Formats: sequence, structure tokens, C-alpha cells
Amino acid sequence: MADTTADTVKKTVETATNNVKKTVETATASVKATAEKAQATFQANAEQAQAAGAKALKDVADKSAAGLTELNIQGKHNLEAIVASAAAAQKGVETLSAQSAAFTRKSWEDGVAAAQSMSQARSIQELLELQTTWAKSATEAYLAEVTKATDVLTASVKNSFKPINERVTASVEKFQAAR
Repeated sequence: MADTTADTVKKTVETATNNVKKTVETATASVKATAEKAQATFQANAEQAQAAGAKALKDVADKSAAGLTELNIQGKHNLEAIVASAAAAQKGVETLSAQSAAFTRKSWEDGVAAAQSMSQARSIQELLELQTTWAKSATEAYLAEVTKATDVLTASVKNSFKPINERVTASVEKFQAAR
């Protein structure tokens, strides 16, 4: 019976670990895809701005020099926003990884302690009570961990998009003012 409980504990821990790993992998892939998409958007915006700068150069040399200077400043700010976004995403992934490792370690320790406790049960009734108590606490801990991971992931995505959103807003306002 203890082997079955240990197997159950092991499977529960493996399932929790796999779920957390999948969540981290999904978050990492999402952040990476977002960063790549933002980089492509930045590249497209830079190409459009460069074309506008070339036309301005033909029209008035002084005006184009000022426009190119402004374009460089915008490009620098956009690059800084992408770097800040990637840093925020990386921090979120690191936080999720550390959180996952800590939860996995604690779950394993709790499972081992529960298995030891169950192995010392003096009756089937006591064993079932210990197993039920452990299963309930393990489930509650897992659900709390999933909620915590979801909160971290949500904050990470929000923090990752914040610098890019700010740059888009600033660029839109700049272009509208230039009309």
C-alpha cells in the first residue's frame, strides 16, 4: 500500500512539475513571439521613417537633418523599449522558474513526509485519514501555486508590453503632432 501511495505522490509531483514546466514553456514562447513581433514592427516602422527622411532630404536639407536626428532619437527610444520589454520578460521567466523549482522541491518533501507518516499508520482507517489529509493539502497547495504562477505570468506579460506600448503611444502622438 505504501508503494502505491508513494507512486501516487510521485505521479502527483510529476504532474504538477510537468504542468508548471509547460506553463513556463508556454510563457517563454509567448514572450519570445511577442518580442519577435515587436522587433518586426519596429523594423517596419524604422523603414517607413527612413523613407520619409529620404524625401525630406530632397525637399529641404536643413529640415531633413533635423528629421534624421529626431528619427535616430526615436529609434534609440524604440530599441530601449524592446530591451526593457525583453528584460521584463526574462525576469518573469526567471521568477516562474524559481517559483516552480521551489514548489516542486516543497511538494516532494511534503510527499515524502506524508509517505513516511502513512507508512506508520496503525490501521487502514488511520492510513485513509492521513492519505485524505495529505491529498487535500497537496491539492490546495497546487491550486495556490497555479494561482500564484498565473499572477506572476500576468504581471510579466503586462510588464513586458508596457515599454513597447509607451513607445507606440509616444510615436503615434509624435506623428499626429507632425501632421
